[in-house]
Amino acid sequence: MSAHPIVHVELPAEDTAATANFYKEALGWQLSHEPSFDYWMFSAEGGPGGGFVRAGATQGPLRYETGKVLVYLGSEDIDADLARVEEHGGRTILPRTDIPGVGWFAVFADPSGNQLGLFERASSGE
Repeated sequence: MSAHPIVHVELPAEDTAATANFYKEALGWQLSHEPSFDYWMFSAEGGPGGGFVRAGATQGPLRYETGKVLVYLGSEDIDADLARVEEHGGRTILPRTDIPGVGWFAVFADPSGNQLGLFERASSGE
């Protein structure tokens, strides 16, 4: 079983560009923008990066809400990890979902209701 490190953090915001700029100016985070789906990403020295997702946006049953940061854990096999989550009392919120050219993600809830994501990077041959 892999270590499942924190690899990505999503911060919901009403105005993603303004929020991204706040973190750039206040904390010195580096920003990049993916215009094809209006996604602002950040990188912070020494830590995992992440992005700013529009509050109220949905993806299947997943709804992004301000005040509910979504932490993504690295995965070598999302389907196997989701099976273990469910075996131990958690539940899948969003099953393995493709990120074209990048990899896959999924979201689950632990038995207390906390939501976390899983991220599996595509190998260079896929």
